[in-house]
Amino acid sequence: MAAPTPVSALVHSSTLVTAGVYLIIRINIFLSHSVIGDILIVLGTVTILMAGLAAMLEIDIKKIIALSTLRQLGIMMIILGIGNPTVAYFHLLSHAFFKAMLFICAGIIIHAMKDYQDIRKIGLGKVSLPITISIIIVANLSLCGLPFLRGFYSKDIILEIMLMGGMRVFMLAMVILSTFLTVAYSCRLRFLVGLNISKSESFFSISDGDKIILSGIFILLPFSIMGGIMVRWNIFQGIGLVFLPL
Repeated sequence: MAAPTPVSALVHSSTLVTAGVYLIIRINIFLSHSVIGDILIVLGTVTILMAGLAAMLEIDIKKIIALSTLRQLGIMMIILGIGNPTVAYFHLLSHAFFKAMLFICAGIIIHAMKDYQDIRKIGLGKVSLPITISIIIVANLSLCGLPFLRGFYSKDIILEIMLMGGMRVFMLAMVILSTFLTVAYSCRLRFLVGLNISKSESFFSISDGDKIILSGIFILLPFSIMGGIMVRWNIFQGIGLVFLPL
């Protein structure tokens, strides 16, 4: 589904795309610990692997971010199949902030590059769009689950539940592989947009000059950095130490 970038920032982060996952969260009591739960785990595993591989080969900046959204939805489906709707909702909230930031930054880059979306023709953003590229780095690090950023708190819990929940070894290996793919396509996007110097055209009017758009990003930025621990304290008030089995 294609949409203007501001619409994509809203649709992919918190409304239309995530509506199905939210519906399953609401009715999860009827689905988990049954055959349907196993189906959700299988579908989620296939989804995250296919989305990660597709994002590694994609050249459209918006499609890369959209495939990243698809991968996060697959993670939520897996954890719903295991039977933890609260953790899935926690990851849904965490994902909304940095995914909205990524789409808004992609819109700034596309507008500055004369509506090019091909990352092979976008380059030197580190020089011409330093604020936007810096925000993309923060959002990608949160997406990859760097410790103590927002994405870490939900992804860490999800991986711990998968390790302790008795998932099949093959499924667990696919989840870990797709986690590495997340880091890979995030780094690919950042380096091609920020450091790539082979461009078909040169643009000399690129700048971070739109204060209205940047003000919206700066509202989301602190929640993408510090929001994870605050939401975790409010949702999981009784969590103490987690002991992994030997």
